[in-house]
Amino acid sequence: MEIVINLAGFNQFLNLPPAQMFWVFAADFGWLIIAIAYLIGIRHLYLFYIQKKWGANHKSILLAIDIPKANEQSPKAAENMFTYLGGAHGTQSFFEKWFLGEYQKSFSYEIVSLEGYTQFIIRTPEEFRNLIETSVYSQYPDAEISEVDDYTQTVPQKWPNEEYDLWGAEFITQTNWVYPIKCYKEFEHQYGPSETQFKDPMASLMDLCGSLRQGEQFWMQIIVKPTGFDWPEKSEKEIDKILGRKKKYKPGLFGVGLEALGNASEILYPIWQDIDPADKKKEDKPKSMMELTMKEKRRVEGIQLKASQLGFEAKIRVLYVVKKEVMQRSKVVNGFVGYIKQFLAMDLNGFKPDLNITATRTAYFWKQERLDTKKRKIFRNYVNRDSTAGRDLCILDIEELATIWHFPVEANVKAAMMQKAPGRKADAPAELPLAPEEKNDAEDIFNLQGKNSTPVSSLGASNDLNKDAAPPPNLPTL
Repeated sequence: MEIVINLAGFNQFLNLPPAQMFWVFAADFGWLIIAIAYLIGIRHLYLFYIQKKWGANHKSILLAIDIPKANEQSPKAAENMFTYLGGAHGTQSFFEKWFLGEYQKSFSYEIVSLEGYTQFIIRTPEEFRNLIETSVYSQYPDAEISEVDDYTQTVPQKWPNEEYDLWGAEFITQTNWVYPIKCYKEFEHQYGPSETQFKDPMASLMDLCGSLRQGEQFWMQIIVKPTGFDWPEKSEKEIDKILGRKKKYKPGLFGVGLEALGNASEILYPIWQDIDPADKKKEDKPKSMMELTMKEKRRVEGIQLKASQLGFEAKIRVLYVVKKEVMQRSKVVNGFVGYIKQFLAMDLNGFKPDLNITATRTAYFWKQERLDTKKRKIFRNYVNRDSTAGRDLCILDIEELATIWHFPVEANVKAAMMQKAPGRKADAPAELPLAPEEKNDAEDIFNLQGKNSTPVSSLGASNDLNKDAAPPPNLPTL
């Protein structure tokens, strides 16, 4: 039986002028491309709809954390907190994802300064409240945790606004996220008293937050989403790229044919005397560690170290919300950029503001309209703690997360206007008589909700504030 393939139509198509060839192809196959794009769009809309429906039945809460006075815990304690957070990871089956709309919930670790009064806050799904509290109390037994109202609701919700202005941006990694940033262990040195050998990078941020005046608010959030253990594969690919390794694969039928041609060419090379097979094999040989430069060695070691630790999907989002008459953009924005650049290792990685997509700045055409749209988007994304909006999530390990979000070490950071627990907790003697509870009339910067909350320390004499300092009368209540 003889099979005859007629290529006349194909040859006729190839002989057409380029413009006519395009329209003929679009007429014959364009509908297929449109259909595929339509089906992909429908798939995303359906998944978004069922996930939104499932998420509407779940509540999230904000927990304000007052660290104890004279805190001596290093960022290693925060690293252990993030390790414990890994217990929130869950895997959704096909039915749970595509029929019920279930997805991996995220957390938001935040640092907030309202007119100079600074607070550490964690936003968590309500069912993971015990997990968060245990992660904090296990490392900071004397801390106090309270449920508070959402501070983002104390400012206008529609932008642009006549009274307020805002600046916002997401911060992304300088290069591929497989490379680590400069972590807290590199801020230690061997000179001076032991309690000051760690130079806390949080000091500059706490000083910036404490310098805000009436009408200024600074918000920073790190969206953290537990993830699985498949991300180190991308790290291995980057190492292979540095070492010049070729990926091993199992060839299919087409690959076997190409391999056969390759073997035949090895026989022809000595005849043509163009390429020596030995030279070709030498070029394909991957580098050893001894052949790497200092920069390449440091990169390989950094990637391997990061891939050996627990990782989370994460992103950093920052907002500066301020009354127009007191706006100090250069101080706050450039100050935070200076803080985040502390974690830059030029041969590895660091963070930079995403000026192209999420930052509230525009150029060229329709500048004001586009600027207002950007402000609305980043404000909405911050308020919703949206992990899907804006730039893609990167992977940060527990050491990197603890570096950029940890409670300041008191020996290095003198943050006078930061919320702190009033003192060390101790159990009362069993024979101590009970007395009626006294009511504290001091107004709190954070408006608590829920009967089971541990009260946040008031801004009175029990705080670490200056005795002459008092909360501004018009301070918005959280």
